[in-house]
Amino acid sequence: MQALPTPTQEARPPVRSIAWGIFLNAAVPVILYKLARRYFSASEFAALVVAAMFPLGKSAYGLVRGRQLDPISILVLLGIVTDAIAMLFGGSPRLLLVRESMFTGAFGVACLVSLLLPRPMMFYFSRYFIAGTDPVRQARFNASWQFPDVRFCHRLITTVWGFVFLGELILRIILIYQLPAAVVLVVSPILIGVLTIATMVWAFRYGHQVRLRVLARLNNAEAAATGALSPPGSP
Repeated sequence: MQALPTPTQEARPPVRSIAWGIFLNAAVPVILYKLARRYFSASEFAALVVAAMFPLGKSAYGLVRGRQLDPISILVLLGIVTDAIAMLFGGSPRLLLVRESMFTGAFGVACLVSLLLPRPMMFYFSRYFIAGTDPVRQARFNASWQFPDVRFCHRLITTVWGFVFLGELILRIILIYQLPAAVVLVVSPILIGVLTIATMVWAFRYGHQVRLRVLARLNNAEAAATGALSPPGSP
């Protein structure tokens, strides 16, 4: 009988496929944006619309073919859309500073709104980073939803990300109207960097501990089911 993979082996994400997906989602829109500005239109808004075509098309293709969305494509698309919307409010110095955090605020709101859905946003992000596009790993990841601690874990992580990113936008707006622009330009990247890294480290450690416990349960359940189906005297 073939040995089942250990929980630690199952918890390792498919790094290469994920890195390639992130590269595509990051590089292609930038290339399309640059080409559109140079050859199609000098308008930044028009170039953003062209750049949005790739993540939009990739999301539509994944939805039609596999009935699931690529969270990184959605993230890139959300960033482009919020950037385009922010342009409509003008170009005053303060609005330009707020514009840089429009995406994080929109992402935070999206996280909190997703708590009303059957599965929150971070469930799909976790599945992408842990299982990639492997249908077997995805099926095992989906099966973990049956455990209450897994449901609590994904909802808690989604809640924390939502409040962190929404709070960053609110704090940035306060700083913009209380401090000189030069100070905000220095403080803001440090603020969002520290908040993002701290939240990411906490989410990974907490999620990893829950994932190992759940994978051990799934492996035990599969081993018990396999043993029950095996005929007497079989190895």
